[in-house]
Amino acid sequence: MEKTKVKLIIEALLFVSHEPLTEKRLTEVLEGIDKESIRRALGEIRKEYQEKRNLEIREVAGGYQIFTSPDYAPWIEKLHRTRPTKLSQAALETLAMVAYNQPVIRAEVESIRGVDVSGVLHTLLEKNLIKILGRKKVIGRPLLYGITDDFLKYFGLKDVSELPSVKEVKEMIPNRQSAETPTEVGGRKNAKEF
Repeated sequence: MEKTKVKLIIEALLFVSHEPLTEKRLTEVLEGIDKESIRRALGEIRKEYQEKRNLEIREVAGGYQIFTSPDYAPWIEKLHRTRPTKLSQAALETLAMVAYNQPVIRAEVESIRGVDVSGVLHTLLEKNLIKILGRKKVIGRPLLYGITDDFLKYFGLKDVSELPSVKEVKEMIPNRQSAETPTEVGGRKNAKEF
């Protein structure tokens, strides 16, 4: 298959897909086209979009997806006139603790927050921002929580390595007391401090 046709097919697939498409999935759909050719085509399409379009192809949640350029957000928001799902402060704090400390058990999050987080965890599970990863091998075998691909999509991240560092978070929220950012979770030191 010629290079131009491969690019057009990939662009069409990205356009109609509601989920990020991985290179593996594109290879399955484009039978006979190797990953390297797909990778090159994606690179060329991304470059063309950057130069000429109001759209961009971003790498999110382990795959590729088409997004509108942030420059056009005001008009797109007017078109949709819907409010995005907002998370409460408690949900954001709990979600941050799960993201920075996964896998983490409820008791570890509660020891940091100082309050019961069962309801918040349930809400985050319903919104598919966190998932149950298994059970911790300790007495009582509590559930272990971690983030999902929907978390990455919600925050526009490729993977967890793109999360801001604790230092960056502290700079964004200068009025927060450092006592609210414990350095130890569940008896283990965590490099990220959350």
